[in-house]
Amino acid sequence: MTEADRLEDRGTRDRVSREILHHGPVTASDLAATLGLTPAAVRRHLDTLTEQGLVCTWDPPEGAPRRRGRPARLFVLTDMGHSAMSTAYDDLAVHLLEFLADTAGPEAVRDFAAVRAERLAQRYRPAVEAAGEDPHHRAGALAQALSTDGYAASVRSLTERGAAEVAPGTGKQLCQGHCPVQQVAAQFPQLCEAETDAFSSLLGVHVQRLATLAHGEHVCTTHIPLGAVTSSLSKRTESTEASENPEAPENTASTTTSRPPAHVAPDVMSDEENAADEHRVAS
Repeated sequence: MTEADRLEDRGTRDRVSREILHHGPVTASDLAATLGLTPAAVRRHLDTLTEQGLVCTWDPPEGAPRRRGRPARLFVLTDMGHSAMSTAYDDLAVHLLEFLADTAGPEAVRDFAAVRAERLAQRYRPAVEAAGEDPHHRAGALAQALSTDGYAASVRSLTERGAAEVAPGTGKQLCQGHCPVQQVAAQFPQLCEAETDAFSSLLGVHVQRLATLAHGEHVCTTHIPLGAVTSSLSKRTESTEASENPEAPENTASTTTSRPPAHVAPDVMSDEENAADEHRVAS
């Protein structure tokens, strides 16, 4: 094999790795169709990546839907594979956070994580708001913004593979196939917690983190209940309209019950009524 052939193979393996990063767990057939390669060529590269410890096969969790017949092998990146594609300065970041925790206390780390997540939310918010009120579009806009920052994010239906944790039809899953700070988050989960809070703020609903790369899963998975997103956005719209129309009529029901009807006399007797009542009692 010539040097040119070796470079070409290396480039193809990099394409295979990136496709697994973005869409794993994925089969060799799916990779071949997406990359325009033959299944045999993809399997050869998968064998090499597996020998290098960069790729491994993945078994679906208990209860996950399975296809009929012989199940196809699903491939994901290993921790080594993720590390090989990471550009974050993990060691430096870990040492800095350890120093912060030692000198200012654990709460300082939590505060740092919250500030970092809020800055991410501020950067993503214009794109999410521009997507309108359709929850699927908003989640898609967030995924695209995350991908721009290297998170390899996508939105998947709950009926797709690997979505057995929640009932089908109740929402979508925001999946992040890569995390630039994965190794740091493994030691400081406050980063994941703050990021989840930021997603809730951006989408207008309480989202639920189901899995994280930092805890050894193959992808970070966040459940988004789309129905609740629509309800929350509607309430936010109504609140905004009310604040923009301060002269709107007040609730007449509350006004009616706040004062007695005009035809009902007040519960106070005049002097004449008091005198007449005393005369009746004396007689």
